[in-house]
Formats: sequence, structure tokens, C-alpha cells
Amino acid sequence: MRLRKAVVLAAGWGTRFLPATKAQPKEMLPLVDKPIIQYVVEELVASGIEQIVIVTALGKRAIEDHFDRSFELEAALEKKGDTRLLALVRGISDLARIYYVRQKEQLGVGHAVLTTEDIVGNEPFALCFPDDVIDAPVPAMAQMMEVYSRYRCSVLAVEEVPLSEVHKYGVIEGHPVEERVSQVRNLVEKPDPSEAPSTLAIVGRYILTPEIFEAIRATRPGKLGEIQITDALRILLERQAIYAYRFEGARYDTGTPLGFLKASVEMALRRPDIGPEFRAYLESIDLANGRRKQPKARPGSDTLVEAKA
Repeated sequence: MRLRKAVVLAAGWGTRFLPATKAQPKEMLPLVDKPIIQYVVEELVASGIEQIVIVTALGKRAIEDHFDRSFELEAALEKKGDTRLLALVRGISDLARIYYVRQKEQLGVGHAVLTTEDIVGNEPFALCFPDDVIDAPVPAMAQMMEVYSRYRCSVLAVEEVPLSEVHKYGVIEGHPVEERVSQVRNLVEKPDPSEAPSTLAIVGRYILTPEIFEAIRATRPGKLGEIQITDALRILLERQAIYAYRFEGARYDTGTPLGFLKASVEMALRRPDIGPEFRAYLESIDLANGRRKQPKARPGSDTLVEAKA
């Protein structure tokens, strides 16, 4: 069956960004000039996804407003004759058919996915975490859909991470079956580096068969009462094959302040409209103290000149 639907998880509290996220969804923080969640929605649309289910929670209304029409704003831009921004704003509401489901309790990723079952139905679907922004010539989800078309099984996006960081991820044990593709033999959630089966970490892109819903229902909650998707995938693995795909592209973890800053800098530098000026600004920064370099006097002269970068 062709992949038509996707689930995007946007129900978390965003505590790593407090106090900025006290009254603003983390997913709406601007990455250069677009909210984080728009990047994943655009990736899905570019991959051919037709319907997107966004799982939200209390205080996430701004996400719905962003992908809706804004008639007052459009009227103001039309009156000003700003056709470029008018087309940009209207285009956001026309990206895809978007549905919203509210996760009323924070009971884990598995529980969040389960809330979408009635809309997803009995068909495969993509699952995305908007924190992971992937910059790639071919959209990451489109790459994964190619793998799914060959194996017709669940596909997990993975990437190599340093051994010292495996404790932050779900990690797979896999058997290579072709370039960049492995059949999964086991999954371990946040292993100790000494016990990690590999350094292939699962990141925020999945293609899941509908049997995942039954696996989630069979998953026992953890210590905090949360249902983890890795545990559900382990149950699914007992019933059908799962494959892992090492995607091509650069992933940015915008779910942490440091990752968000790295993504902002690198993506801004690649922008032809602001990249050159931004690069010049960065070159004027003294990295030792985080301040702009001070002008210094030319030897034998009272004239001040800018210090070279």
C-alpha cells in the first residue's frame, strides 16, 4: 500500500527551552525565519505525503493557527501590495491536509502514537519528531519510502553517533542487507556504552506498519507510567521484520538549546540572502570571550583600524 499519511508529534512540554516555552510551543520557535515544525511538514509534503496528523497538547494552539488561514494578515499584505509575503503566507495553509489530535496526558511517545489510530486506520504511516530537522538533497522521508517500497516493512531512520552518546538514543543491532540498509535484530533503549549493540542510533523518522498499534497496546508502561515506542517496536519485531536505513543528509537536534543554535547558524550561513553578511558578522566575533573584536591602533599612528578576523 502506498504511504499517504504521516504523524507528527508535538505534544511535549519543551522544558529544555524554559522559560521561552512557558507560553509558546517549542515547535514554533523560529529556525532562521520558519518555525521548527514547518521544516518537517515541508519534508513530508515534498516526499508525497497527503495527510498529516499532528499530535498536540494544552497550550499548543499556535501550531494550529500557523497552518490555518489568516485573513486579516492576508488582507493587510494585499493592501500593501506585498505579493511575495502574501504568497508565502497563503502557501503555508495550503501545504497539506492537516488534522489535529490532542494528547491529554503526557504518557510517552507510544501513547501519543496510539491517539492517532482512528485517523491513520489500517495502513502504513510515517512518524516524525519535529525536533529532528534533516537537511538533505532528497528529503529524508522520501529516501525511507524508497526502502519501504522494497521491503514492505517498518523502516527506522538511523545514524552513526559517538559511542559516548549512545545512552541518549534507542540503538539497533542489525544485519546489513544492502548499502545503508540493515535488518533489525534487536533494539535497546538508551544503553550504557559498554552494553550498546552498535553505534547506530534511531532518530526522529519512522515508517510504521499499522500493526504497531496492537504492539503499543501490548507494551507495559515504564517506571514513569510512559509507553515507549522502542518497547513497542521490540514487540513488533517478534511478529514481523523491521529495517533500519542510514539516511543521507545532515540532522540537527533542535530539541536542545545547543542543537538549536547549531542548526540556526549553519542553516543561516547557507541562505544566499543573509549568509554572506552573517558570515562576516561571525568572523568579527572574538571566540575567546564571545564579544565583537575591538579595533586596535595601527603601530605608530593614533588611527584606529578594525582587527582582522
